[in-house]
Amino acid sequence: QVQLVESGGGLVQAGGSLRLSCAASGRTFSSYMMGWFRQAPGKEREFVAALRWSGGSSYYADSVKGRFTISGDNAKNTVYLQMNSLKPEDTAVYYCAAGRLYNGVRYYGNYDYWGQGTQVTVSS
Repeated sequence: QVQLVESGGGLVQAGGSLRLSCAASGRTFSSYMMGWFRQAPGKEREFVAALRWSGGSSYYADSVKGRFTISGDNAKNTVYLQMNSLKPEDTAVYYCAAGRLYNGVRYYGNYDYWGQGTQVTVSS
């Protein structure tokens, strides 16, 4: 049974930092793409960042490039999202996702497994 468990969300002031974690279990994820998405109230789920376990390629949404960094720890089967210079518009529920995909990393429909989400709130 595949499980993705996010943690690390919270309330932070604009300009601050948070690090989200996603602990994955239930299968070998070495061939998977691990992604972070977010969804604000009344908005669609949007792509934030993704990491391919094998090879380490990473992808970012333009809105977070230069501020957010995705990384992974193979030994712990955990993916991280370091978020710096946070803005109020980054406020959302952040979801971890996993999928066996080679294209379309920015489309949430291509991912097979999802975590329950963690709330990030950035105050101005």
